[in-house]
Amino acid sequence: MPLNPPLPAWREATVWIIGASTGIGAATARALLAAGARVALSARKADALAEVAGASERALVLPLDYTDSAAVRAAWTTLQRDWGRVDLVLVVAGTHQEMRAWELDEAAAMALLKTNLHGVIGTCAVVVPGLLAQGAGALGIVASVAGYRGLPKALIYGASKAAVINFTESLYLDLEPKGIGVYLISPGFVKTPLTDSNDFKMPALISAEEAAGMILKGLRQGRFEIHFPKRFTLLLKFLQMLPYRWYFALIHKSTGL
Repeated sequence: MPLNPPLPAWREATVWIIGASTGIGAATARALLAAGARVALSARKADALAEVAGASERALVLPLDYTDSAAVRAAWTTLQRDWGRVDLVLVVAGTHQEMRAWELDEAAAMALLKTNLHGVIGTCAVVVPGLLAQGAGALGIVASVAGYRGLPKALIYGASKAAVINFTESLYLDLEPKGIGVYLISPGFVKTPLTDSNDFKMPALISAEEAAGMILKGLRQGRFEIHFPKRFTLLLKFLQMLPYRWYFALIHKSTGL
């Protein structure tokens, strides 16, 4: 059974994607526009957003820094005024920085948390009251399988995504009884400008376009967690169940770290 209420057909839907300039966000925006949805595109780089929008009359470019709550609120007000309602808000924005324990830097850690966690919370604080006032709509938040358990090189990135997972689960418990859909999107390795900087072989690497297709499929099926690719994510879900002694030994052996 679906865990979320059904979304409108894409040709009738209004969607706001925050983090739509590159990677998964851009690919998802293009897929939704191709399916006939009306899509608002937000990120810091206006030129990149314009490129994603192309000549589509159903695209609306709203540049912003989503860690700025005032900018998010202004964009949300614009959408409510111009569209009347928003059926789906997708928070895709995020960043990545490798960090080991002996490299821990407070300023870098706080900057990462500001983008990956504080921006998510601030955006939800803006849009959730509006969705409740509508009495319908949905919210999708991109986390990462790096948030499932601790991993080397992911000291702060993994912690930020673990917090996002917990936050989104709590959102679901509060909002689903009120008719608001909540989706947790947990990608594995997806080829994007962020992962292009990785210096290791990424298992089960998929394209941003493949990721977008899996997201749209999961949204349509009303799942709570949309995780992909399953040949990788199901293995990680199994590792979540292992005792610490086995898990730590396996991670050290498999990563060499």
